[in-house]
Amino acid sequence: MRRYFAELIGTFTLVFVGTGAILSDEISGGEVTHVGVSLTFGLAVMAMIYSIGNVSGAHINPAVTLAFSVAGRISRREVFPYVVAQLLGALLASGLIKVLFWPQLVEAPAGSDLVHLGSTQPIGAVWQAFLMELILTYILMFVILNVATGSKETGILAGIAVGGVVALAALFAGPICGASMNPARSIGPALLSGNVHHLWIYLLAPILGAIAAVPTCCCVQMNGCCSPPLTVGQDRSATECDLLR
Repeated sequence: MRRYFAELIGTFTLVFVGTGAILSDEISGGEVTHVGVSLTFGLAVMAMIYSIGNVSGAHINPAVTLAFSVAGRISRREVFPYVVAQLLGALLASGLIKVLFWPQLVEAPAGSDLVHLGSTQPIGAVWQAFLMELILTYILMFVILNVATGSKETGILAGIAVGGVVALAALFAGPICGASMNPARSIGPALLSGNVHHLWIYLLAPILGAIAAVPTCCCVQMNGCCSPPLTVGQDRSATECDLLR
């Protein structure tokens, strides 16, 4: 139960501070800046890895949890409670954001980030956003698989590497596709704002991208890095995946 509660808190923090930064930037007329918003997401991920990485692995992302399951680093039975905890954390964060920013939401023009609670949506073509989200999540998951110990993102290397990937992806791709790479991060603000028209992109693309990273990791790491699923509560030992580092 501790692991699931940790995932709830971790995802809540990511969505709360990340989308909160987007709304603050909108209200302040760009004071936070796009760079600031990107760094906020990256720093939130890094902070959660250092905080709960040793408890739950700091997945804080359903796509990451699913990919870890495919890689055999976490039991399939744990996927559902992990994802439920992550989605609850995201919904709670978006709900609180909506309450805190309600005075500004009432006066905001239709279509603004305020009205959409910082939800992710494509700026250009749908296919462009889909492919970009898929590729970005693939890169993120490839890094995670190569720095994680079993199913856990722990240690100085993991925090900096994973948080850095999130920040750099948001920096260059945020204005085009939103650079969500995380179904929970997109579901929370989308459902609470009612902006669900393009939500399927941010559910399907990250999941496909994360799963696609698993065979690539197997190609660059030694045999046994990604194997059949484990039993409940087990993590593949660090020696199987970390001897090359």
